Amino acid sequence: MSCVLPVTGEEGGAVARRPVAWVAAAVLLFEAVGVVFVNGVLATVVDNQRMSLAGLDPSAMSLGTWVMGGVLGCYLVLIAAILVRTGIKDRTPGRFGRVALISCAVVHGVLGAVTVGLVGWSAFALMMVVLGLIVLVLVGYEPERAAADDGPAAA
Repeated sequence: MSCVLPVTGEEGGAVARRPVAWVAAAVLLFEAVGVVFVNGVLATVVDNQRMSLAGLDPSAMSLGTWVMGGVLGCYLVLIAAILVRTGIKDRTPGRFGRVALISCAVVHGVLGAVTVGLVGWSAFALMMVVLGLIVLVLVGYEPERAAADDGPAAA
């Protein structure tokens, strides 16, 4: 007796693909807001305290922190937009989209390894959940080329 529920629909495609893409997009949008907020707090603290690291200008460090937060936030919003498009069209992302999702998965894997030592196991678990959602989207949609080769061409 198996307690595993089938995940295929009438057409043979995975039913859970769209919700996973939507949830991953929502999580990445929330993460983007969090990243920009944390970097903003760090930049403000550095600027207000006039902290310096190895003689660097505190205003340059503050500006760099703001820029880093903005760039990482925009990157996460771009990945979320790719996931939203994937969820809407219910098709595999194109080459650029797949490369972007793979790079985001790698970033979350590396950040998860770093956060386990700096922040703790709960942050590591959160990063691994996001990594898992991205990987589920990547493996849930088979490439269009393989899907087209399996069946007869539709007129």
